[in-house]
Amino acid sequence: MQEENIENPETVQELETLYPGIEPSTGDKPGKQPFFTFNFNTVLGLIVLLGLIVLYALYFNGRNRPAPAPPIAVQKSSGKQLSVVFVNIDSLNAYYDYVKILRKDLEGTSKKLQTEVLAEQNALQKEANDFQQKVSANAIPEEKAKVIYEQLMQKQQALMQKKESYTQQVAEQEMHMNLRLVDSVTAFLKRFNRQYKFDYIMGYKSGGEILVTNDTLDITIPVLEALNKEYQQRKK
Repeated sequence: MQEENIENPETVQELETLYPGIEPSTGDKPGKQPFFTFNFNTVLGLIVLLGLIVLYALYFNGRNRPAPAPPIAVQKSSGKQLSVVFVNIDSLNAYYDYVKILRKDLEGTSKKLQTEVLAEQNALQKEANDFQQKVSANAIPEEKAKVIYEQLMQKQQALMQKKESYTQQVAEQEMHMNLRLVDSVTAFLKRFNRQYKFDYIMGYKSGGEILVTNDTLDITIPVLEALNKEYQQRKK
């Protein structure tokens, strides 16, 4: 019947509202078909396409990216495994005989200077106490008191300068002591390593840059024994 092929005007209006620009199908009559039909197969195809695009990008980016290098210091270029050992600096400072001698000299200098400063300080304190008693008892004229006061201030200033000078002198002696110690140990380790041929001999100390050590790599004891033996031979 002809009426069955006539579209409902309300339905046509709703379709045009939802899909503007797309003319609805008129049954068996050939008409304009939608340019793109969005269904389940379309969604699946888009997912597969996106996956291929991602794999493509990763593949070519991976080819351009350099391969990660092996950890440094695992092996030398010759293929030989690196040999690394360490010496405990705190133990060297405590048990190396040469350090004991250097420290004894430093302590002797420091004690000597300290004794001298303390003696002058006690003498100055005695003068100041005597001056205070005379001033309190009005035993000296005001003009003379001013002169004595200025003299005491000058002595105090000179004593302070001497303290600073002696402190600097002890600090410089300690610095030279440390340099002599470093030179002594470094020169010895070079000779020591001619036999063992370690790639690295490192120094470990509490609060230093190396935080964790492997005790099996500690060569402090044999180094200390050899250091003390060499030092005693030099003293003879």
